[in-house]
Amino acid sequence: MKRVLQWIGWAAALVVALALLAIGAAYVAFRNTVPSASGTLAVAGLSGPVEIVRDNEGVPHVFAPTTDDLFSALGFLHAQDRLWQMELTRRAGQGRLSEIFGERTLGFDIFVRTLDLYGYAERSEAVLSPEVRRSLEAYARGVNAFLTRDIGPLEPRLPPEFLLLRHTPEPWRVADSLVTAKMMALNLSTNLNHEMTRLALAAEGLTSAEIEDLMPHDSGDVPPPLPELAQLYPLRRPGVAKHASRDELAARIGGGASNNWVVSGARTRSGKPLLANDPHLHLTAPSTWYLAHLALVRPKTAAINVVGATLAGLPLVVLGRSDTLAWGFTNTGPDVQDVFIEKINPGDPKQYLTPDGWRPFQIEPMAIAVRGAGVRIVERRRTRHGPVLPGGYRDVEGLLAPGYVAALQWTALSDDDTTIAAGVFDPSIRNVRDYMERMRQYVVPMQSMVLADIDGNIGMIAPGRVPVRDPGNQVAGRAPVPGWDATYDWKGYLRFEDLPRVENPPSGAIATANASIVGPDYPYHLTYDWDVAFRLNRIKELILDRDSHDVTSMRAAQADVLSLAFARLKPLMIAAARGAGSADRASLDRLERWDGNMRADLAEPLIFMAWERETIRAIYRDDLGAAFERFFATRALTLTRLLEGRAVSRDWCDDRRTPEHETCDVLIAGALRAALSELERRHGTDPTRWRWGPVHFAFGEHRPFGFIPGIASFFNVEVPSPGGTYTLNRGIVDFADDPPFPNRGASTYRAIYDFADLEHSLYIQTTGQSGNPFSHSYRSFADRWAKVEYIEIPTKREAIAKVAAGTWHLTPR
Repeated sequence: MKRVLQWIGWAAALVVALALLAIGAAYVAFRNTVPSASGTLAVAGLSGPVEIVRDNEGVPHVFAPTTDDLFSALGFLHAQDRLWQMELTRRAGQGRLSEIFGERTLGFDIFVRTLDLYGYAERSEAVLSPEVRRSLEAYARGVNAFLTRDIGPLEPRLPPEFLLLRHTPEPWRVADSLVTAKMMALNLSTNLNHEMTRLALAAEGLTSAEIEDLMPHDSGDVPPPLPELAQLYPLRRPGVAKHASRDELAARIGGGASNNWVVSGARTRSGKPLLANDPHLHLTAPSTWYLAHLALVRPKTAAINVVGATLAGLPLVVLGRSDTLAWGFTNTGPDVQDVFIEKINPGDPKQYLTPDGWRPFQIEPMAIAVRGAGVRIVERRRTRHGPVLPGGYRDVEGLLAPGYVAALQWTALSDDDTTIAAGVFDPSIRNVRDYMERMRQYVVPMQSMVLADIDGNIGMIAPGRVPVRDPGNQVAGRAPVPGWDATYDWKGYLRFEDLPRVENPPSGAIATANASIVGPDYPYHLTYDWDVAFRLNRIKELILDRDSHDVTSMRAAQADVLSLAFARLKPLMIAAARGAGSADRASLDRLERWDGNMRADLAEPLIFMAWERETIRAIYRDDLGAAFERFFATRALTLTRLLEGRAVSRDWCDDRRTPEHETCDVLIAGALRAALSELERRHGTDPTRWRWGPVHFAFGEHRPFGFIPGIASFFNVEVPSPGGTYTLNRGIVDFADDPPFPNRGASTYRAIYDFADLEHSLYIQTTGQSGNPFSHSYRSFADRWAKVEYIEIPTKREAIAKVAAGTWHLTPR
């Protein structure tokens, strides 16, 4: 018996030892997926040797004899550090995520395949100049050189996500880069969400005046009254279960905003321009952006440098500076998408109505491979306007009466999209005027681009393809329109010369923040759905209305967390709660002393945000029915207009489900009690220990492993953060999520370009350079980003040598 027990003990010990050995071997294997800091690789198509020096921040400095060699090296670097991110983006654009993830991404794939984004990318390749195609091909060669490189005996070929999912990427193609740009355009498209929200509200029986109360305009525009949508086409009220839930697709469309500003030397201490930019996007792990320095090195001439934020999958420095020029973008948000309601022929479901009578749909089957479920055949239909949206998208089939479908017209759905050509590095682009002229090739997404050059010029241009609408079209891009009425058809596009542009304004300063970029004298329609000007007004206070700027004042503005929206709304809500006579006085007194700063170390931002959330729920849920979940977000302007007595289309505060007449005072006081109760449940009963920053943590979400309990914290990048939806240092929350207050969208890249000394310009992005969670560069920027700190990216050889961490040599093959 004793011997048996000994054998059992030895066997158990052996099992444990083998398990530990397997765990150790797995760790070593995954750890070895982190690329070496130094090495040598032969790359097809190089014209000469290329040197890549990585600094101690993980930022690569590329020295090459031609621009195409630079692009090959950038493709290699993106593949080294961000291959999984590139694979997800291109598969999303191809509508092929379900080959990896199965049923849960099928709806997304159907939507993207319906739009035919990859088809448009492939067809647009043909209209690019030979020079631009060569640049894209050079980039693809660099990516593929990494994919096919020789590897050592203990070196996995691919990053950990590929190993865990047992997935092998296909070679990179030119169209993969083009669809990467299309996916960014989809992410930055705002008009579709506005139109579908108004459609859902109209389907709940709300009038156009009531919809205006819910989605008000606060710019100088005076739009025509929105026609009653139910009089344009038949609608039906959907069931709550049908469109109350939020799908992943809807959450990933229309997520872009940003700040930028530029001041001339007349407004700075140095006498030289300063330019600042911070684009706001969904937070991800790794970051959207990859920092890089590219240096074109030619014999007997000084190197030509470009440095800034690149996008994995594209051979572009999207945001950045050269030796003589700097540029920064914000999303303009014009109406470049229209949803057309198409009427199906009752006698022939393969036809739809046009101004000239019935016309056949263009119909083709799509085969979508679904992991674990075989191949699904889905029908794609097109009308003269564009693709027919899937019925499940925002439950459009549940909103429209039987016999009607919705088709999307969008400027990105074109076979002649040359946007990428506008951004390819060209050493001859040296000043503001050169850059503006290059933007003739830009199609989508329309961006408000601020510029500065070494000669002291500043400017702004908003390039892009903008549709011209008929003066009789009173909807004017705000909601879906009848597809059979030619009044609503697009009448062409604005000329490049008609797009918004300014050079060297007398004020010596320009700023944009997604609010209106044109004055009342601008003769063309861009949109009525501008962002509310809370952030722009704060930039005006900190930048446009002040002089003697330097880098310090730029940094202070990017770090600013004063919410002008809450400063305006707060006294109205406090007055209403006090009027009810039953609200928590201590909390109201505390909020009354608060100045609206969304600092991480305060409790007041948390209390007020929770109070606004419960107020939105208490006032509007009974009125909106199934449309409420789509509407459920911070709505500072909507509440402000209500409490100022300007939203009078119905008695919003009376709960229609009860016989009593409720007042706003009573509902807002009750919302405060509900908010405090929920905060106590989540964060403890001592309000003095509540803090905004830890609750409002920046949530850099990894896909797909950020969703899996037990390993999510290893893949996600999370850090406490200040700010809110309406602050310059932005932190967007989603009331419908659980938990509701993490920071899900923020300044994904911050940069300050100082023409007094461009070498000391400042940069940061949200996570780190590497996309590999086993790398020390995976989250190395996160804490500094949250504190609004920066790094410098040197371009001079001697400065780079002092911070070098490794060197790769690429040689011709």
